[in-house]
Amino acid sequence: MRLTILGGGGFRVPLIHRALLAAGDVELTLHDVAGDRLAAIGRVLAAQARGAGHAPAVTATTDLTEALDGADFVFSAIRVGGLDGRITDERVAMAEGVLGQETAGAGGVSYALRTVPVAVAIARRVAAVAPHAWVINFTNPAGLVTEAMAAHLGDRVIGICDSPVGLGRRVAAALGVDPARLRLDYAGLNHLGWLLGADLDGRDLLPGLLADPAALATVEEGRLFGAEWLQTLGAVPNEYLHYYYNNRETVAAVRAAGATRGEVLLEQQRRCYELLRAGPADALAVWDGARLERERTYQAENRAAAGAGERDETDLVSGGYEHVALALMRAIGRDERTRLILNVRNRGAVPALDDDAVVEVPCTVDAAGARPDRVAALPDHAAGLVATVKASERAVLQAVRDRSATAALRAFATHPLVDSVTVAGRLLAAYRRAFPELAYLR
Repeated sequence: MRLTILGGGGFRVPLIHRALLAAGDVELTLHDVAGDRLAAIGRVLAAQARGAGHAPAVTATTDLTEALDGADFVFSAIRVGGLDGRITDERVAMAEGVLGQETAGAGGVSYALRTVPVAVAIARRVAAVAPHAWVINFTNPAGLVTEAMAAHLGDRVIGICDSPVGLGRRVAAALGVDPARLRLDYAGLNHLGWLLGADLDGRDLLPGLLADPAALATVEEGRLFGAEWLQTLGAVPNEYLHYYYNNRETVAAVRAAGATRGEVLLEQQRRCYELLRAGPADALAVWDGARLERERTYQAENRAAAGAGERDETDLVSGGYEHVALALMRAIGRDERTRLILNVRNRGAVPALDDDAVVEVPCTVDAAGARPDRVAALPDHAAGLVATVKASERAVLQAVRDRSATAALRAFATHPLVDSVTVAGRLLAAYRRAFPELAYLR
């Protein structure tokens, strides 16, 4: 089985490689536009492979066609504009007093307008060079990018995210049960979903958890949102919904923090890559130290706004999206039937949206691909929020397809975290000045 990673010089690639060490039959090709980053990450992978019995053979290239040729699976984890682009997304939004997060709000819309054209070009190249390959997309905004690629790859592109995995693991721990035995009922969009049920042997344990404030306080989402709000919802929201439910407080915390998340990550990674380029003997330790620092500071502003304290140590270990990706590849490549929460075409799973809308729901996966399971109906407020955010996403897709500045304006103005059409216009103008990549908008 041959796996190609686009964005192969990315910081989290060693996590995927670590998950593959026991796979035995995988050839790994890394592709990146930055050769120096490929070399740096290659040192980490070489150190990680020492002593491993079944380490995958690794090749690296900056040529996309070469990377795709012969691939069975393509893992897309690119960042258009790098962290410098993310910082601009954040700073432009902050200047207008709105959220600039990379998947939610103004920053997410700007990032999508730059990323979707590149993702579509990749999808077309995959269709031409490796038409039988399955694309596993982690490029943010993951649901929107997956929907854009699906227009060219159909159901052979599947989006993944580690947020539902982490949520399920934390809920299982609070309930005192094995996560593998818990059947999660989860629905929404990427970074906009709700845990609606947690079934163990035919019995839903979620109502009992929601009725127990002490148990909820052991779950990160319980500390972020508070037991009273979770009880009011009758569900456990994905952690990213803190941006929606506590937007004013989060924006204030982001401003008070001084440095944006992109600036924090840029400094962390700058130090890490500089050390790795020097070829240290302890390349793996250098990278792992930077990874732990990254995990500890994840959503720091949200926790500050909620008074939620530090992240639990169990959330600092790996075991997120790389294991979802590996389970997905095994299910398809080896016909090992499994159930995973994925980003796929709706096919009626979420009645508020049409069949082609990409949603994040539990899916049954085997050699035929991923099929969305039926899930509980979203509460009215959740269904309304999902429909509104999907309308903004669809405006992004129209803007790219039609090269339309009008559609881009609508994407900003209709997003729930942008509170003014006037502000939306200023945001679009500022982003167009900042990013030459948006010159296609007319």
